[in-house]
Amino acid sequence: MSNIVGIEYNRVTNTTSTDFPGFQKDEGAVWDVENFKNSFDVKINSMDEREACFDLVHIDTSVANAFRRIMISEVPSVAPEYVYFFNNTSVIQDEVLAHRIGLTPLKVDPDMLSWVDTNLPEAEKFTDENTIVLTLNVKCTRNPDAPKDCTDPKVLYRNAHIYARDLKFEPQGKQLTTFAKNPVVPADPDILLAKLRPGQEISLRAHCVLGIGSDHAKFSPVSTASYRLMPHINITQPISGESAKKFANCFSPGVIGINDAGEAFVADARHDTVSREVLRHEEFEDKVKLGRVRDHFIFNVESTGAMTPEEIFFKSVRILKNKAEYLKNCPISQ
Repeated sequence: MSNIVGIEYNRVTNTTSTDFPGFQKDEGAVWDVENFKNSFDVKINSMDEREACFDLVHIDTSVANAFRRIMISEVPSVAPEYVYFFNNTSVIQDEVLAHRIGLTPLKVDPDMLSWVDTNLPEAEKFTDENTIVLTLNVKCTRNPDAPKDCTDPKVLYRNAHIYARDLKFEPQGKQLTTFAKNPVVPADPDILLAKLRPGQEISLRAHCVLGIGSDHAKFSPVSTASYRLMPHINITQPISGESAKKFANCFSPGVIGINDAGEAFVADARHDTVSREVLRHEEFEDKVKLGRVRDHFIFNVESTGAMTPEEIFFKSVRILKNKAEYLKNCPISQ
């Protein structure tokens, strides 16, 4: 039970950590890579283009949290950084529209671009190797074919609503071939950028570059990356009959089941929210113990659409590996 963080009615117990990852009481403090290889496990529960849920089992908190932080703030992605306005007669100010465009996720592989050299002069800074160019040229006009009794602006006017899909990719130089099969498009084409009325127009050019989330949130490839510890429910005494039904209702649906004999059992602890509702009832006080498994992390990664969650996690592993290699090879300062 030393691996279980205890959840009691009014406190959390067994939370003390050590200076040695994976160290437990009465065990050796030496970390062994072979033992880690044999015990570490990855379990994928669900995965699609936008969201992934997976478990990292038998890993230290420091490493699990490193993956979370890297996915949020250090995995690079491409986003609009410079917006040049030629004309904007809409009611949205230039800086507000530029901010909305900057937060529009783009579906582009960051490995296809290099980093911008900020030390170069403005005229030499942007090239076809480090910059994606998007343009927006729209003008709102009246629809001559609109019904007389119509009040819907989308029918009355043309280009009344400007969406992310109206951003057009303009390949530069060798981008004509490198992006021929995968042109740059917004990950969510229906993001509303602005509303126009007849006579209003927007003309601009956006330069999109590589960046990381620690510089600005628009470069973060995830909309959320979080983890929680696996819940642990230990039924110490049999609970049956009406008490079993009451016991099951204290947890989220699917956590507690009732067998043919009418006794409660733990069906799926991972869906438990550890609300401690069961601890409010005196009849269950000595019949159940709640906790969380210290080294079992349930990750939930939701992508903004630029990359799949699988790619984001793999890139975080690569970044952490590079950090470790750098630290390992870094000369010790005297």
